[in-house]
Amino acid sequence: MNDGREGVATADTPYGYFRNPVPVEYADGDGIDPAVLVDDDGQVYYFWGQFSLRGARVKEDMRSLDLSTLHTQILTERQHGFHEGASIRKHNGLYYLVFTDISRGRATCLSYAISHSPLGPYEKRGTIIDNIYCDPETWNDHGSIAEFNGQWYVLYHRSSQNTRYNRRLCMEPICFEENGDIKEVPMTTQGVEPPLKMNQRISAAGACMVRGGAYIKPVRDGSFEVLSHFAPGNYAAYRYINFELPEKIAITASSIGFQAQIEIWADDRKIGTCSIENTGGWENWKEFSCKLEPVTGIRTLYFVCVGESGGMGNRIMEIKNFTFFSSGK
Repeated sequence: MNDGREGVATADTPYGYFRNPVPVEYADGDGIDPAVLVDDDGQVYYFWGQFSLRGARVKEDMRSLDLSTLHTQILTERQHGFHEGASIRKHNGLYYLVFTDISRGRATCLSYAISHSPLGPYEKRGTIIDNIYCDPETWNDHGSIAEFNGQWYVLYHRSSQNTRYNRRLCMEPICFEENGDIKEVPMTTQGVEPPLKMNQRISAAGACMVRGGAYIKPVRDGSFEVLSHFAPGNYAAYRYINFELPEKIAITASSIGFQAQIEIWADDRKIGTCSIENTGGWENWKEFSCKLEPVTGIRTLYFVCVGESGGMGNRIMEIKNFTFFSSGK
């Protein structure tokens, strides 16, 4: 609620308008990030908390909790890495608690624990996705899992603009293994779509990983986004590109620094180097190109910035977009 409390409101339709917000008795003021499960038998369960996840059955009034069912340490930071942001789903008779996990040092993971009962006990089983390296300031990764047309997805967020407070929604397909585990998936540029075609114009802001201080941000008028503050020692990853023997790449970039180069890698193989020269202004976009060694298949593309900063610090170039060209195109 607008005063930081936890409440419940009612509406005649799922999409509102919602009205008459009232506190959730007992949970109100006790934590953050509420989550709700309506079980197969119609019983409702309420979960909330930071650092320690609490949960209980909801009474028929839908506004208060049955304290006889209260569990105050369903997940904890010490035992499970639980930071916040719980979301609960049921799949094949198992209850899945998805949560922000700090076990890898920063709260960048969406991990999960499973149980045969909605209130536990829960066993932590693994990580679904980790948004580390999506932005220099990436922090808490909130999200959930959902099924649509027979396919399950993880919905999560990435930070951008060099701040943990700018969050963009992303999705990746996931699959359940026979034992109920969810295999960890990487962040991708394509998301739920097929691998990107190499001859389409690809936005540089679609990088799924950025290292070394570079980050994604909008241009001054907000009309599009760029890969910004790209400097020697930085790299950006685009996962996945469907390579079909490209002969050349054209990169639209701007720079007011000294000349630097972008190495183009397909997985672990360098296939070309493109020089980026001074364009006279950060929004003076020019196209630079270079020849490439032949490569085929679905691969991760890496841009690696090399050269000297020339005293320009961590902002040598901005990259707007790029396109691969094959023979005769």
